[in-house]
Amino acid sequence: MSTKKNIAKWGCLPIAALFGIVLALGGGEDDTTASSDLDAKPSKPAATASAADNEWESSLPPKPNLVTRTAYLADLDAIDPDIVHGKDDKAISRGRSQCSDFKTTVDGEKLSREKMIANTNYRFTSPDHPNGHGTAIAEQILDVVHKHLCPSF
Repeated sequence: MSTKKNIAKWGCLPIAALFGIVLALGGGEDDTTASSDLDAKPSKPAATASAADNEWESSLPPKPNLVTRTAYLADLDAIDPDIVHGKDDKAISRGRSQCSDFKTTVDGEKLSREKMIANTNYRFTSPDHPNGHGTAIAEQILDVVHKHLCPSF
C-alpha cells in the first residue's frame, strides 16, 4: 500500500492520536507550577455547608505538614500498629476531629479528660478493634493527638 493510500485511508487520525497522547502526558510542561497555582487558590465553601459545618471546621487544627504527620503516625504506630492499620489519612482525619474535644464545652464547662478519652476510644477503631482499643490505649492516643496535631488547644 502506498503512502498516499495510507493517508487517504486513515487521514489525520494517527497525528491526532499522537497529539492527544502528548497532551494527556502534559506536553512536557512543568506540572509543579500549575499544581502550585491551583493549591494557592482558596476553595469556595460548598453552597450546602451550614453554619454548624463552618464552626466545626474552624474548631479543627490545620492539616499537618509532612514532618508533623510523620512524627504523629510514628508515635501512633509505636503504641500499636493497628491504630493506623495502613490508613494514614484516616488516622490524620480522626486526630484532627479529636482535637475539637479540647475546645468543646458543655454547659460552659470544658470536656473532662475522661470524656475525651472515651471519645478517642470511640473515634479510633480498626477492623481488629471495632469498639476501640480500650481506655489505656485511648489515653495514649489522646496524648499523641494533642502533642502533634493541636498542642495549642
